[in-house]
Amino acid sequence: MSDNRTRDQENEIHPMRNGEPGMNGFAQLIKTLDSTNKTTIKVNALANYFKEATDKDKVWTIAILSHRRPPRPVNTTLLREWASELANIPLWLFEESYHIVGDLAETIALVIPPHKEPTEKSLTQFLEEMIRLKKQPEADKKAYLKDNWKQLDYYGRFVFTKLITGGFRIGVSQKLMTKALAKATGIDEDVLAYKLMGKWDPSTITFQDLVLEEKESDFLSKPYPFYLAYALEDTVTGLGDVHEWSVEHKWDGIRAQVILRNNELFVWSRGEELVTDKYPEFEKFLGKIPNGTVLDGEILPYPQGQIGTFNELQKRIGRKTISKNLLETVPVVLKAYDLLEWQGKDIRTQPFLERRKLLEALFDQVASPPLSHQNQMAPKQSTNDLPLQLSETMAFDSWEAVAKERDLSRDKHSEGLMLKRKDSPYLVGRKKGDWWKWKVDPLTIDAVLTYAMRGHGRRSNLFTDYTFALWEVNEAGEKELVTFAKAYSGLTDAEFRKVDAWIKKNTLERFGPVRSVTPHHVFEIAFEGIALSKRHKSGVATRFPRILRWRKDKKIEEANSLEDLKALIPS
Repeated sequence: MSDNRTRDQENEIHPMRNGEPGMNGFAQLIKTLDSTNKTTIKVNALANYFKEATDKDKVWTIAILSHRRPPRPVNTTLLREWASELANIPLWLFEESYHIVGDLAETIALVIPPHKEPTEKSLTQFLEEMIRLKKQPEADKKAYLKDNWKQLDYYGRFVFTKLITGGFRIGVSQKLMTKALAKATGIDEDVLAYKLMGKWDPSTITFQDLVLEEKESDFLSKPYPFYLAYALEDTVTGLGDVHEWSVEHKWDGIRAQVILRNNELFVWSRGEELVTDKYPEFEKFLGKIPNGTVLDGEILPYPQGQIGTFNELQKRIGRKTISKNLLETVPVVLKAYDLLEWQGKDIRTQPFLERRKLLEALFDQVASPPLSHQNQMAPKQSTNDLPLQLSETMAFDSWEAVAKERDLSRDKHSEGLMLKRKDSPYLVGRKKGDWWKWKVDPLTIDAVLTYAMRGHGRRSNLFTDYTFALWEVNEAGEKELVTFAKAYSGLTDAEFRKVDAWIKKNTLERFGPVRSVTPHHVFEIAFEGIALSKRHKSGVATRFPRILRWRKDKKIEEANSLEDLKALIPS
């Protein structure tokens, strides 16, 4: 779907085809964004679109690019069936095509006969129809899909189907979109980032209310854009004088801002989701923490009076209701590490150490005296049963001492260390220089490749999504391989091609897009965390598994056992 350079340069000036508004203009915008990796071209295309589109379409475009899409009205099984009917091809041929292409919307756009007459409907009209479609009977959904597929050209069908599936992902970050919007409106980027956060409904809000007009009431519940750290790539000594840095542990939970304004409480996750109702424990902050306060910290599981694992926290993620039993078995605390607003004033421009002094002063109003020896069993915790802890900041005289503290991370249920320059302001988004995360080395295990599935995108013609297994002795006293993790990253393109060629020659069985293969190859699998799990056949859940290296030097008999894996679980 990529265009040549001349078309990219043309789109940089004017992303819409002949200035077309509506769905066609939006489709041309997505085509431009999807056809280049150049940030300047993307920003200019978006900025020009925001200047020319209708206000309603602008709002929906902002919503789509910031992951505020309407709920999916039709499941993908029906989409595949109806598309194959319209294309007049058997479903099995459509499915084979889908597995090769790797993207459902692109497959549908390719197999349905082309239509040259562009639609005159706007993006907003399409999205409003999709919202109403969710409640319609299946026959009406089918008629709607077929009718619109026939009236759209290739890229229009692609974008239309992406919107239907809810899987609209292109290479545009929130920051890039905000930059383009700032270029189109003249409004400061940081102000726009702040205005676009929070809970707003693209079906009801106007562009004037969302972007152009500033109202004090709009900011009551809104969080600040999160400041994100980069992973430390070079040696830690490259950061210079250790005395210029504040060190604390990188807690493994849910990054959140807790806001107290006008006697109301708001809890926002880093994903810009309002999750106040998911953590009713924090209602205790009302009346204890003064209005005009915004805390930045980590929501952590705190079962039995100690920091738990992320696996335990997952029991509360995504639940529509939080039962009394869940509140008792997996209570949470806020591990606070920064103060962004104090006494109603934005203090993000103040140096980190000054913000920390204010945070510690606030904490002293509600907390017991500092404990002499801090660890995960006895954190700096508030009295009055407030679910609030202070993330300890540490100072060191050498980077060697910092490294030794990092080695203790897993014992303290953290992922490593955060390194923050003492004079750093609280910035917007991911910036290099002032904040770094120095994570511990991952846990590793040698496992056997047992299943493979085709990849997606540019790897859709290769088997790159792998399932791995470890040895276990069964009830009959025989060794067998037990699945424990899936991974699809970590090898070079050349290595993926070699493994793909081997898989195609050593397939045992086929299960749709999945193939079982002869156990032969050993890979070293890295992962960030591990915990017992009843949901997995192995009884173990690993966090962020990926391939570290291909162990060509090992036979499958030398791969690790499930017992070896369980030995890595912290006590």
